[in-house]
Amino acid sequence: MGLPVSFEDIEKAAESLSGKILRTPAIEAPALGDALGVDLSLKLENLQRTGSFKARGAYVKLASLSEAERARGVIAMSAGNHAQGVAYHATQLGIRSTIVMPAATPFTKVEKTRNFGATVVQYGATLAESREKVEELVAEHGYILIHPYDDPLIIAGQGTAGLELMRDIPDLDTLVVPIGGGGLISGIAVAARHFNPQIEIIGVQTEQFPSMYEALRGLPPSSGGETLAEGIAVKTPGKLTTEICRALVEDIILVGEVEIERAVNGCAEHQNLVAEGAGAAGIAAILKAPERFRGRKVGTVICGGNIDQRMLATVLLRGLSRHGRLARLRIDISDQPGTLARVAGVIGEASANIVEVHHQRMFQDVPIKKAELEVLIETRNPDHVLEIVAALNAAGLKTRVMSNMAMEQAPL
Repeated sequence: MGLPVSFEDIEKAAESLSGKILRTPAIEAPALGDALGVDLSLKLENLQRTGSFKARGAYVKLASLSEAERARGVIAMSAGNHAQGVAYHATQLGIRSTIVMPAATPFTKVEKTRNFGATVVQYGATLAESREKVEELVAEHGYILIHPYDDPLIIAGQGTAGLELMRDIPDLDTLVVPIGGGGLISGIAVAARHFNPQIEIIGVQTEQFPSMYEALRGLPPSSGGETLAEGIAVKTPGKLTTEICRALVEDIILVGEVEIERAVNGCAEHQNLVAEGAGAAGIAAILKAPERFRGRKVGTVICGGNIDQRMLATVLLRGLSRHGRLARLRIDISDQPGTLARVAGVIGEASANIVEVHHQRMFQDVPIKKAELEVLIETRNPDHVLEIVAALNAAGLKTRVMSNMAMEQAPL
């Protein structure tokens, strides 16, 4: 008995998508690959009009609807990327769309979904709770449900990303693909195995939402919590996608929030790419287990770039702090005229730049004739920070580093 989706289904989906989405580039990524120690290629689905691969499956499904089904309108549940794909293509096809999104969905995804023409209903803390509202609205209005992953047409549509990737870079040894409900990895696995039956397919999930990992191992579900990769925060994988993953996916790597954050930062710093947490999950997996990928030609999908700008700014600033390029120092000083200038002079002579100063003298744990300075400085690296601390201490200014600085340089 065959799998629910065939390579012929993916080819048919590709024909349907011609001219409807961007054929995104698949590029070699030497800067990011060198930092990770692997021969790395990237499929840039973050460049899609809607910011993610989800536009592929959404169009294929919507285009298959009859005129009567289109007239009823469509509904979807999504944390953002499927929402935007459905909203955009539904509007282009003249179909009314309603999207139910969890209450905590990032503002940027909510607003983009509205701007693409959908009616947005925010409900529940998770996609599972959003599903309850979807069922209620379907019963009330008769909408057609566009499932985010457990639908053969959706899976075939997502698989076109793998078809393009393998045609562009046919000599890949390993594919690393993020997993939420499993639509992307299922479609890509079917396409990739057609071109290379020996290619290794590895999935990635977060430690908080290991739903496919658990399903394939017969483990009880444990998903829940906060994650930067909300795009793959799915508690229950699809039945069809689980079947395909069981047949074609060799392993699933679980990554933590630290790896995801570093992966987002690494995409921006080393490859000038904006990736959301889920979009950078493949990079996080390589970061988590680099020895597994050394000596292999690895491809991964930057599957989305819809990250909240404030969150991205925080990730980048934390990356600078982690790498010792931003450091927060606490300095004990005498509360006398000229002391602040003296501190600034020592820091300036050490070739660092002062970004921010907070002068504290009011709290009772500071002696009455003393004050504390918290100084945020821009530096070259952790060794430079230690040089500055040593210079301040040598000048009689007791100083300690308050920021979370990694003294051993991480790859990202």
